[in-house]
Amino acid sequence: MDRREAIRRTAWIMGGIVSAPAIAAVLKGCKAKPELGWKPVFLSEEQAAIVSEIAEIIIPKTDTPGAKDAGVPGFIDLILKDVYKKEDQDLFLEGLKAFSQEAEKEMGDSFLELSHEQQSELVKKKHDAAIQAEQESKSAQNRPFILAMKELTMLGFFTSEPGATLVLQYEPVPGAYKGCIPLAEAGNGRTWAT
Repeated sequence: MDRREAIRRTAWIMGGIVSAPAIAAVLKGCKAKPELGWKPVFLSEEQAAIVSEIAEIIIPKTDTPGAKDAGVPGFIDLILKDVYKKEDQDLFLEGLKAFSQEAEKEMGDSFLELSHEQQSELVKKKHDAAIQAEQESKSAQNRPFILAMKELTMLGFFTSEPGATLVLQYEPVPGAYKGCIPLAEAGNGRTWAT
């Protein structure tokens, strides 16, 4: 059943009385806000949801866990709270706020209300622009928000158990020492986790 048919049936059931906001919501394809599954200690609920969605876009779930499955958003929240200096926290929050405002300005809706494809498109656009700007300036000072997010996401993912054991090569108890073997035999092309 398509949306128009759903509206027609709902209107028929309700005797033709359907409010304009309800019709607009159905036509727009309202989307439930993503659930966090963790309690942020530094970020607000909305900020945490945005960070979660961006992290999942950076490292999506494939045949290995994605950023959300590895607990990366919670890791980012704790790093911001416990490790970042006050000025770095403020810089991150300002970048997050600017990212959200730009999403609304460019796409006409808040980042969390966008479809996954629109979210991915926006993240890629911001990432590519930030890389270009960083290459032109040749400075790592005051990194753009999206690059800081990427850095934190990758750090969180590759230090998590799924990232270290399922993506990187990991041997909790290494075997015998073999001093001279071909590179192809030393890990099947994967980088070592430790």
